[in-house]
Amino acid sequence: QVQPVESGGGLVQAGGSLRLSCAASGRTFSTYVVAWFRQAPGREREFVATIRWSGDSTYYADSVKGRFTISRDNAENTVYLQMNSLLPEDTAVYSCAARPYWRGSDYYIAGTYGFWGQGTQVTVST
Repeated sequence: QVQPVESGGGLVQAGGSLRLSCAASGRTFSTYVVAWFRQAPGREREFVATIRWSGDSTYYADSVKGRFTISRDNAENTVYLQMNSLLPEDTAVYSCAARPYWRGSDYYIAGTYGFWGQGTQVTVST
């Protein structure tokens, strides 16, 4: 099992950048598929991005494509989410999730991930 822990959230002006980190204990974290989800107040949790264990395949929600980049450093047991050109509508609690398998049909569904971090707040001001 793994326990993800997010960090790097904060307050930033629109157009700015932040980098979120998702670190996890356990030697097997490098074999897990990791995803970022976000939830804004009064809204459903939504998929942001995911990365396969090798880092060679990444997938993004249309709303962040071209602005966010997910990457991983398996030697450091860490997955990153680089967020550029931030918009006020990116304001949300961002959570890291992991699962030990890849399936292309449902990587965007939060309920398929069994391991979650506590979340980190990202606030983008106008």
